[in-house]
Amino acid sequence: MGRETYLGIGSTGYAVFYLLVAITLAVFAYGVYRRFSRYADGDDDPFARVNDLPSRIVSAAKIVLSNEKQFNRDLYGGLMHSFILWGFLTLLIATTIIAVEQYGTELLFGIVFWQGDFYLAYQFMVDAMGLLFVVGIGMALYRRYWVRNHRLWGRHTSSEDDIFIWTLFGLGVGGFLLEGLRIYITGMPEHEVVSFVGYGLALLFGAIGLPTTEAALSANYVAMENLAFNAETLHWLSWWSHSLLALFFIAWIPYAKPFHMLSSFANVVVRDENAGARLPNVPADLDATNAESIDDFTWKELLDQDACTKCGRCSSVCPAKASDRPLDPRNVILDLKQYREDLDAGGEEQPIIADGGTSVINTETMESCMACMACMDACPVEIEHLQSFTRLNRQATDQGDISSSMQDVFQNVMQNGNTFGDSPRNRGDWTDDLEFDVADAREEEVDYLWYVGDFPSYDERNKQVARSLATILKEADVSFGILFDDEKYDGNDIRRVGEEFLYVELAGHHVETWEDCEFDTIVCTDPHSYNTFKNEYPEVDFEEFADDPMMPFDYEEFWNDDGEIDVYHWTQAVEELVSEGNLDLTGTELDYTVTYHDPCHLGRYNDEYEAPRELIKATGCTLDEMPRNRANAFCCGGGGGGLWMDFEEEPKPSEERIREALEDTDAGPEIDKFVVACPMCMTMYEDGRKTGGYEDEIEIVDVAELIVEAIGKAEEANVEVAAN
Repeated sequence: MGRETYLGIGSTGYAVFYLLVAITLAVFAYGVYRRFSRYADGDDDPFARVNDLPSRIVSAAKIVLSNEKQFNRDLYGGLMHSFILWGFLTLLIATTIIAVEQYGTELLFGIVFWQGDFYLAYQFMVDAMGLLFVVGIGMALYRRYWVRNHRLWGRHTSSEDDIFIWTLFGLGVGGFLLEGLRIYITGMPEHEVVSFVGYGLALLFGAIGLPTTEAALSANYVAMENLAFNAETLHWLSWWSHSLLALFFIAWIPYAKPFHMLSSFANVVVRDENAGARLPNVPADLDATNAESIDDFTWKELLDQDACTKCGRCSSVCPAKASDRPLDPRNVILDLKQYREDLDAGGEEQPIIADGGTSVINTETMESCMACMACMDACPVEIEHLQSFTRLNRQATDQGDISSSMQDVFQNVMQNGNTFGDSPRNRGDWTDDLEFDVADAREEEVDYLWYVGDFPSYDERNKQVARSLATILKEADVSFGILFDDEKYDGNDIRRVGEEFLYVELAGHHVETWEDCEFDTIVCTDPHSYNTFKNEYPEVDFEEFADDPMMPFDYEEFWNDDGEIDVYHWTQAVEELVSEGNLDLTGTELDYTVTYHDPCHLGRYNDEYEAPRELIKATGCTLDEMPRNRANAFCCGGGGGGLWMDFEEEPKPSEERIREALEDTDAGPEIDKFVVACPMCMTMYEDGRKTGGYEDEIEIVDVAELIVEAIGKAEEANVEVAAN
């Protein structure tokens, strides 16, 4: 049991076919070489990308073969892509098996295995997976042309997208047509029933009376016009059509969209697990520019551009795009790619980023980015958008192409160490309304060095949250202290806007100050501070900047590079205290129905979703989740400098999120409180509650305020029990 590979193809056809194969492979190899050699023109990447390569490849294969990110929030898309990928790989392996036998085992050792039970199993598997492949392509065609899914259409949609999908469709359908004709011509051998799709087509050919040459001759059909249309002729035409289409596709791969089959896998292999949460550092000598030319981008950032499949998942989850800000993450990546390809084709250079529409990317586009990392979380091929976006922001900042409001923030931080421009002497004034003293961590040893942050120190609404957290720590009987006027802004968000050197100055000040304090753990009110202390301060090479007279610090080491000092967001620290019984809560104190908003820097940046929820539940509140929660949470709009900028947007992200809480949760208007765990979120949602007209419908509270209220209820209950 087996079959002839080149049925009906003569020696001349055989020779022509392999000449075309040789040409195809040469064109393919040249294209791949040209693609990957182009990455060598990019700048060096500062992060380890190919260390422990075997485990990286295994991990990437798991991600790609499981299609886990395609299934994320899109079951239809996940199934569709899985059918296409698994079917394509099966057909590729099947073709490889034939080649290995014909030009390897049979030629060298006379071993033939493409027969008997192996052949039957092989044919069944190929038909089954080939059918899935065609079904997957059909699903893609339906979504693209019938449903016209909005994600798939944009200014970078082109004819290559159409050629790609229809070529795959032609290969899948053509392969089955060719198989059916072969089975029909060879008299429908009984064992070929395992090729159930091809066998079904062969039955169809018999039902319509498709003549074969043998049948025509036996019936004395000697006229040439009667012999021209027969199964053998159709098989010959199908064989060459299928072969030429396959060879075209292989040769075309490095030059158009199909290249993502290679570049996307490579991109997953070299991904940085901490991408976005940590950003590349800028050398002190400024030897590396930011984005003056396309070759200032690192080889990984160039690979990101080639890995983009135009799927639009990043665009569909971007809060800036949803609010009609002029940002589409997919377009930024593809605009950079198109500019690079135009330059390579002899096009003229132009500024990468500038105001006025004369550049590749407009400054206003990048100002719109909230640095929420939703695009990166949604991307199935691990494109690190935020790396390229920060590079663009650094260039804009160096050029002075930033909004006046951000310039004011930079000035405030440089002069006063905080984004409000208030006196550093007033930083600890929020503690005056407490009934107890807060320790000065510069003068006495503490367990928790509490970094309070700008908004809890200066903003009236967030001062209430700071006092609530102080009350919680006091009730838990833990030793904690703050830095008072030696605390400055953490630098996380101005870094993402592009002000790298001011960020380094702030980082140097803090690590030098911490060196003079005695403490065990750093606890942060703000997830933004938590992220930059945990992930970014340890990456700074302070020695490189220590001799710079503009840098007001003498620290010359990497801070916490051994991870000896734990850095916590306050919800993580307090959740530990609650679980250890340090707070006398029974989980029945409050009876509100609440919903919770995941802060981007706590959730997507650092994968902490449960600590705040456990604390909410510990108060007795009923937590009703919004449809978009955890990794899929929708940004408040305050990240990436958005807190300090004014945009014409409709609706505001904060307004949309409150609407979601009141209309899309199961409890809907019965939601009593909208709970946050981030000072910036508090500010944005208090504003959105006013501008959206929700002041009478819902209250914005911090998790800490819920806990303090629960503690108060518990104390009242204890007093009442004691009185009875």
